[in-house]
Amino acid sequence: MNTSGFNPFEMAQAQFDSVADQLGLDQSVRDLLRNPLREYQFSIPIHMDDGTTKVFRGFRVQHNDARGPSKGGIRFHPAETIDTVRALSMWMTWKCAVVDIPLGGGKGGVICDPHNLSAKEQEQVCRTWVRQLAKNVGPLSDVPAPDVMTNAQHMLWMLDEYEHIHGGHFPGFITGKPVGMGGSLGRTEATGYGTVFTIREALKELGIRPSDTTASVQGFGNVAQYAIELYEQLGGKVICVSSWDQSDQKAYSFVKKEGVSLKDLQGITDRFGGIDKAKAAELGYDVLDGDIWIEQEVDILIPCALENQITGDTVKKISKKVKIVAEGANGPTTPAADKILAERNIFTIPDFLANAGGVTCSYFEQVQSNMNYFWEKDDVLSRLDLKMTSAFIAVSELARKRKLYMRDAAYVIAIDRVAQACRDRGWV
Repeated sequence: MNTSGFNPFEMAQAQFDSVADQLGLDQSVRDLLRNPLREYQFSIPIHMDDGTTKVFRGFRVQHNDARGPSKGGIRFHPAETIDTVRALSMWMTWKCAVVDIPLGGGKGGVICDPHNLSAKEQEQVCRTWVRQLAKNVGPLSDVPAPDVMTNAQHMLWMLDEYEHIHGGHFPGFITGKPVGMGGSLGRTEATGYGTVFTIREALKELGIRPSDTTASVQGFGNVAQYAIELYEQLGGKVICVSSWDQSDQKAYSFVKKEGVSLKDLQGITDRFGGIDKAKAAELGYDVLDGDIWIEQEVDILIPCALENQITGDTVKKISKKVKIVAEGANGPTTPAADKILAERNIFTIPDFLANAGGVTCSYFEQVQSNMNYFWEKDDVLSRLDLKMTSAFIAVSELARKRKLYMRDAAYVIAIDRVAQACRDRGWV
């Protein structure tokens, strides 16, 4: 998660500083936006099933809420750090702004590994996290959501604890809830589908038909699986996916040149997105090193795993055939790699645009929960398509008009919107 001394927050700040220079932002605005407004760090004591008590560490960072309540996921990960949470909260601010939804950026986490916790222990972690923050989060101030290794059940435990503390029903407090308990139809598909909506628009711009393209995908969790599903529906062919193997504590790539079968792979995948190596080999997949995904001779690379995956070293392995990098993950590309992607004229769809489908649908869920009226799935997905397409076109047009790299154009739009909201409120 935070490997080789890499600091995601320093990377997020460097990205901001570069755009702040382009926008000519005042020093006061820079000082406000390059650091979180608020952050919370706390202990989570849990009575384990074996009778012992274990203390976990929890976080919540609210980067900026000038445009609306903070919004962002809660991830459970053994290598979680406060700097990772800070970076992700900042990226959430820009993500909400670039797709123009009235929310700010937040992020949360717990240093733990759900693989090693029983359901009862996970429930305690969720409820205690809420108890530590019950006065500082809520439907009008900070709205959490699922993230890495958290799911709808975790969200429901958190909602139940929040409602118990505050003595009422507040379904808009948290998103990613089960459908039928305040969750939105289309939410599980949203991030992956949103990524592919932006790929579809990029291919239009490049004059390429989806049916003439191939892709390699890093990761096989929720985002990756739905990205593959919609990309294949558009006619594209995925020839490689990678996934994390819990037993080996390493990643593997699964390659099939004639095209992977999403259904077959889903049938041999655990609930955390880990693909069974032996069964994959039986199905005719080449099971290779986890880094092989980036070396594939494909038109599109779709990183859907963790931060810091396309680096100054790994970017050199990208095939000359690659035309698009669509960042389904948060912060997968380092500034050093970004520079090389730009020099090679690879059309890069930045993370906070490409994967904004999740937060957009979370916003839709929040709206539906608050008004207690729920939309049909086709309605949700058509609204999502409209939002993602509009955001992509705005960024792409600015990039062409000012001859900017796509990431820079997206940052210019997002940071300008947030800075203006801070000015309008009289904060700076």
